[in-house]
Amino acid sequence: MIVLYSVSKVQGQLREQVKAIRVSQGLTQAGLANRSGVPLPTLRKYEQTGRISLESFLKILMVLGCLETFVQALKDHSGHFESIDDVLNDRPNKPRKRGWRR
Repeated sequence: MIVLYSVSKVQGQLREQVKAIRVSQGLTQAGLANRSGVPLPTLRKYEQTGRISLESFLKILMVLGCLETFVQALKDHSGHFESIDDVLNDRPNKPRKRGWRR
């Protein structure tokens, strides 16, 4: 069985998990940014969009003490997508922006 994940869904889940861990440890965004060496605007953007460089993401995980857990989770192959059609159907439907030509 092939297991597929959409990028946006994984980004969202990771973003939510990292934020929940940060909050549970009583760290502010500024405190986590200071300890990890990741610029505060980058951390804020990550918590809003889920987009961040791999290096910054790993620094954050190290400070939160969950890098080993993350690495072990990569070995787990359970998921809910069984085909590429499932992934494509799971994409968020964004309305097309159309402008007027003059």
